This record gives sequence, C-alpha cells and structure tokens, in this order.
Amino acid sequence: MATSSITKDFLILGDAQVEKFTCAIEASINDRKPLKNLNAVYVTDPDVIAECMARRKKLHAVRI
Repeated sequence: MATSSITKDFLILGDAQVEKFTCAIEASINDRKPLKNLNAVYVTDPDVIAECMARRKKLHAVRI
C-alpha cells in the first residue's frame, strides 16, 4: 500500500459514512491474498557458494 494513501486526513460524518468506512476496512482485511509456500535450500558449503556465484557472474557479465 502506498504511504500517501494512509497519511491523508479525512473526516467521517454520519451513520451512513461510518457504515461504508467500516465495511471497506472489513473488506480489505478479508481480501488478503494467502501467503505462498516457498521451498528453500540453505547452502552453507563455501565451495558450493563460490560455484554458484561464479555461474551468476558468468551469466550476468557485462558485454561491451
């Protein structure tokens, strides 16, 4: 969410506006996307890390 959208001052007057505002808040809470499950492998072997970084450097080398 953009920061500017939550730093504005606004005034809610009347029962109808209060109802609309609370419904909008509840709808935004219920409309959250579920978290994705990610598979991760933790690499701690320095040789494997060096090999991976060498492949990355080779793939992303600047070509002039």
